[in-house]
Formats: sequence, C-alpha cells, structure tokens
Amino acid sequence: MAGFTDIIGQEQIREHLQTALRTKQISHAYIINGERNSGKEFIAKVFAMAMQCEKGGEEPCQECHSCKQALSRNHPDIIRLVHEKPNSIGVDDIRTQINQDIGIKPYQGPYKIYLISEGEKMTVQAQNSLLKTLEEPPQYGVIIIMTSSIETLLPTILSRCVVLHMRPVKDEAVRKYLMETLQIPDYKAEVCTAFARGNIGRAKLLATSEEFENVREEAVTLLKYINEMEISEIVAAIRKISEYQLDVSDYLDILSIWYRDILMFKALNDANHLIFRQEIQYIKKVADRSSYEGIETILRALDKAKSRLSANVSFDLTMELLLLTIQENS
Repeated sequence: MAGFTDIIGQEQIREHLQTALRTKQISHAYIINGERNSGKEFIAKVFAMAMQCEKGGEEPCQECHSCKQALSRNHPDIIRLVHEKPNSIGVDDIRTQINQDIGIKPYQGPYKIYLISEGEKMTVQAQNSLLKTLEEPPQYGVIIIMTSSIETLLPTILSRCVVLHMRPVKDEAVRKYLMETLQIPDYKAEVCTAFARGNIGRAKLLATSEEFENVREEAVTLLKYINEMEISEIVAAIRKISEYQLDVSDYLDILSIWYRDILMFKALNDANHLIFRQEIQYIKKVADRSSYEGIETILRALDKAKSRLSANVSFDLTMELLLLTIQENS
C-alpha cells in the first residue's frame, strides 16, 4: 500500500498535502524535513503519485495507469535526482537533471515532479543553481526536497519553499504499527519503540534486523556480567561490537536504556514500565548494589562516548574508557 492513510503519525503534513490536492493549490517547491528513516521519502512518493493520479482526488487510487507507473518507479514525470558522489549533490547534478529538463513539458501527467533525497548534501553552488529554477518555475513544475538537516539549506531556498517538519510519532502508535502491521512480538516491539524515539522507519528497521537482535543480546549479556570480567574480556567484547554493521550509537542506546531501567527500578521498585523487564532479576541486582550517583555517572559517560565517537575519537579508546566507567560504578 502507498496512500496517505499509510502515513503514520504525521497528521499535520498529511492534512496540508491533501488540502493542497483538494483545492488544487499545489506549491512549486516543498521541503520535507525529518530524521533519517523517518518516512520523508514515503510521504514524497505518495504526494507525487496523488498529483499525477488520473482520478485527481486527494488520495492516489493506486489502480490507474499513472499510479501503477509511480508505484513501480517508472513514471516519466516523476524524476528522482541521482548523484554520482556519495556525499555531495553537485552543481552539474542540478543543472543537467533539473534546470535543463524542467523546460520540457510533462510527457503525460499534469505535473513534472522532481524528488531530491538527502537535500542536505547539495553544495552551496548546487543550491544557488537550483534557486534560479525556484525563482521562475514553469506552471507544471514541482520540486520536493527531502532533508534530515534543514540548517544546511540556504535561507533563499527556504524562503521559496513550503517547509514541512516531521514530528516524532507517539510511542503507542509506533508499538501498534510494529505489533499489528509487522506482527512483531510485544517484548521486541517494546524495545524497538524505545530505541526509535518516535521515528517509525527506524523502528521498522530495528524490528526486522536480525543483526540488531544479536547486538541487543550481546550487549545485555555484557552488562549482566561486566563486574566479573577481566580487562582482556572487555577488550574482546569491544572488538566484537566493531564487527557489526549496525551504527555504534545504536549499541550505546542499548546500554543507556538498560541503565535508565535500573535507575527507574531503583526509584520506583516497579518492573511494569521497564523496557528490559524480562531481565528483572539482573536489573534488581544492579539497582540494589549501585548508588544513584554511580548510575548517573554511567549515563553521563554514555553521552560523552557518543560525542567522542561523532568527533572521530578512537573507537577502541572511547569504548574502553566507557566500559571501565561502567565496571567501576555498577
């Protein structure tokens, strides 16, 4: 399925776009801003399909020739910008794929729609080149920029676009989606919802990732026995972490949620609201022997480790310091 009804938890954006379709007040340029994997591309795809739908309603019918082309990514008037360099969208990409193409009228649909994913990768020169088209777009031209970092876009670009901000989806909606649509068991859905922090695409990725499940199990095992481990065993555990393709910040999130559970159990002595409640015997053990200050020291150390890694400080050194802090304070 790929209609507006399949967009979860972004009511404001959905309402805005459907109103534009209903009133035929479609802007020439949109920016959809939201975290990576939050569903920006899906929203842009649904909107583009609805604009070209032969039935002309506020929901794509998904059955007409145009909708079928859009669903199979073969619509001649829905153009996805591609760029050769993985980390930047250059001036030539914009010039050849948009500026020199937009003057040619649509082949079959009422609009000619350009989808720019990862808009934050546009160089300043590329943005300035796009600006020329945004200043005088043809009647049928629609440009949709998707970005996870709106501050990288020039104010002149922002001023010529309708800006739509993705909002975090409520935990209940994420959990319901995982359990009912993806048939994820409740305990796993609970963990993935906690990690996703309102990002439905991230929740889906984690819930369907075998690797995430393995990393979670290994992290929990490490945390259960860290007090009994030798430094050489900790170093071996660190090496194992770096073998996974999963983002290391996901690993650190697992550790953070574990210690937040311990802090919550220590304060409330109630297992019902814990993410790792299946591990209650270990959580209770650590909560009993640890001080509030010790747990808060660990949580601060986890935040510091994230900052160090994003600043490209040595992975081994950062993780070793972190795990030693955990060992000392739990």
